[in-house]
Order: sequence, then structure tokens, then C-alpha cells
Amino acid sequence: MAVGIGILGFAHGHVEMYCARWRQMFSDRIRLVAGWDHDSARASAACERHGLSVRDSVQALLNDPEVDAVVISSETSLHAELAIQAASAGKTIVMQKPMALTLEQADQIVAAVEENSVAFTMAWQMRVDPQNLQMRQLIQDGTLGRVVMVRRKHCLATHVWAGFENTWHVKPELNRGMWADDAAHAVDFVHWLLGVPESVMAEVVTVLNPKIPDDQGIAIFRYPDGMLAEVFCCFNCIAGENTTEIIGDKGVVIQNYGDGPSCGAPRDASASGLKWYLHGSSQWVDSGIASPAGHGERIAGLAEPILEFLEGKRPAIASAQEGRTSLQMTFACYESEQTGRRIALGSTCRT
Repeated sequence: MAVGIGILGFAHGHVEMYCARWRQMFSDRIRLVAGWDHDSARASAACERHGLSVRDSVQALLNDPEVDAVVISSETSLHAELAIQAASAGKTIVMQKPMALTLEQADQIVAAVEENSVAFTMAWQMRVDPQNLQMRQLIQDGTLGRVVMVRRKHCLATHVWAGFENTWHVKPELNRGMWADDAAHAVDFVHWLLGVPESVMAEVVTVLNPKIPDDQGIAIFRYPDGMLAEVFCCFNCIAGENTTEIIGDKGVVIQNYGDGPSCGAPRDASASGLKWYLHGSSQWVDSGIASPAGHGERIAGLAEPILEFLEGKRPAIASAQEGRTSLQMTFACYESEQTGRRIALGSTCRT
């Protein structure tokens, strides 16, 4: 039987990409039932685009017996409130990033999920991207030997997006700032790829436009064995190429075209998206995994893994506890910037 979906909030544009993909490719497996948003005009427009019925309250949507699961894609400040209501109603929850505005709110989400025994997943596309899965496999199966350093670049060109400075994404009371909003992807990638680090040092600054807070930053995560992972984010970046480097004592991995600016910039049609070189080899190995033609394709690609989770065919992409840990790692970067200190993580994170 097809899974019935309700959408709680259309503030985050990614959810409409999922809806479009579900309608186009998986209409026999998923039913888009209803949508709600505190902005009634936004709700009406989005529901009309995707064939959902509009509900005038959260509870009206949750009371609908045809709704098996909800996607929470409102402003971040509403996530905890909506998750508590959805969990109390026994609904499976898919949540957009960032998980919450504060760690206290994240704890409320975790508690609601656990107390009501509902299925939950964060919607992190980096965790299901085929090239990222290949890189993780190369680490886990020992192909690269001992990994000593990882560098992940994740950028956007928000400074040239008309009107972006007036969106909810850059209002601290709704979403904190760009580091929490989008560097969170790369921070979670590090968490997923390598586990929980012991500490972080970071510089997170605002350079071009004060209305777009923390538009760039660099964070260095340190692991107990000395491995370092760098998250490099610039949201004033119009083009790029290299996005991931992994250095092991037996091999090196290079990924290109893994974020918006690099994926959208001109590139040679034969260029490799993911390759690696191993000690003693005579040439690089091409993964054969194609890079998307645009970043929107990568985002929409999350629709099928989410559906498989809803159908019980795969585990959570990221559990509530994992979401909370990634959020703590993201917020620790702010704390390091504000205090000028290395911030301990490790045992203080809950995996």
C-alpha cells in the first residue's frame, strides 16, 4: 500500500523537489495527502503545485488517517514544536536540516521520538549520494590504509541570489545563520564519514553582507588518533571544482563537482567526478560514478532513499540522536569562533 505523506511547512525549498520526484517517478508507492504552513498563501501555492489538500491547522493534518508520515520542512524555529506534535500523533517523521535552533530543542525532538517510539530520519542528501557512499566504503574497507586527513568544501553563491538577504534562512530568530543552515551539510558529512571528533577549532565570519550572517568559515575537527578533518565553507562562491580530498597512508581520494558552485560551473564532459590513487599504482582509478548535471538533481535524489525509509526498506538516513550530534558539532564551531578556544566534543556528544 502506498505511503500517505503530509507536509508540515513549505519554507524549505528542498521538500518541493522531493514532492516533484515522488509524483513523477513513485506515484504508485507514495501518496501526497495534505500540507500545512503557518503562511497560508505559501501553503496554498505549494499544495496546488503538488496536488495536496490544504489543512488549516497542524492538528487537522495529523488527525487525517491517510497521513502515515510527515515531512517537517518549516522554518527551523518550528521544528521542535512540530516534531513533538507529530510524534505524539504516532507519525513517522522526516526532518529537514538544520535539526533545531538550539540543543535544548534538539533534545526535545529526541525525547519525543523515543518516548512515542516513532520512526525518524534527518534528510541529509550527502549521506545517500553515490560518490559519497563510495568514499565511505574506501575508508571502511581499508583500501586507503590509515586515513590521516580529510577536507570537505561546501559552498554556495548566496551573494548573487536576488532577494536571498530577505529570506528566513538568514534571520537568526528563525534559522541562526548560514553556518548552521548550510555548513551543517559538510559537518554532518564529517560525522557520518569519520565518526564523532574529540574537538573542533573554527573561524566563522561575515564578510560581504551583514544581512547574510556567517557567510564563510573554516572548521578543523580533531580525532583521538590525530586525524584531522577540515570543513571549508564559503557562501560567496560562484564556481569551483574540487570538493573532497581524503588522504590515507596507502591512497588518496579526490572528488570534484560535489557542491552547488562546482556542479554548476562549466566542465569537461570527460572530467572525473571521483577518483583515487593507491600506493604502487601507475594511474588514477576512476569510480565511474557520474556527477550530477546540477545540484538540484543531487537534492532531488534524496526522494527515493526517503521513500525507502518510509516503506521500512532501509534504516534512517540519520537518526534523531545522530541529528543531535551533528547539530552539536555545528554549534561548537560557533563557540570556538566566539571564545577563540578549541571546543571539546567526543564524550559530550551522544551518537
